[in-house]
Amino acid sequence: MEHNTAQTTEHHVHDHHGHHDGSSSETKIAVSATVHCLIGCSIGEFIGLAIGVQLALSVAVIVTLSTTLAFITGLSLTLIPIMRYQKMSFYSAFKIIWLGEVISIAVMEIAMNFVDYHVGGMTVASILNPRFWLGFLAALIAGFIAAFPVNYWMIKRNIKKCHI
Repeated sequence: MEHNTAQTTEHHVHDHHGHHDGSSSETKIAVSATVHCLIGCSIGEFIGLAIGVQLALSVAVIVTLSTTLAFITGLSLTLIPIMRYQKMSFYSAFKIIWLGEVISIAVMEIAMNFVDYHVGGMTVASILNPRFWLGFLAALIAGFIAAFPVNYWMIKRNIKKCHI
């Protein structure tokens, strides 16, 4: 029974992304998907950065912690609504969204961590330092800029099945 739900939902997602009226609609969906991903990732990213900076952890540990938490929060913000509203199991929902979300989050995290490190936000002594916040803000912008074309491409090719 659950397998049929997953197939029905996957078909619904395909139909949702398959009937676009052109690139304008796909662009709007890609913007929405990228903002949604950015919100999810930034929650985990911020928590990891704040913990890492306040505990004076190494940059490698900060990147690992913030990226891991970004994946957890980013995936959760997509999985939980699908599980709740589509009445799906974790496994069924994860099968539908995993590839697009993992690619999107990975691209976003690479850009965010690269920019934050180079701005110096990861290397300050405290989150009270303005450079921490400047690094985080610059990372958010970089994450969106990097992930948007990837999300657009995946949505156009029906690889990213999101936001049912």
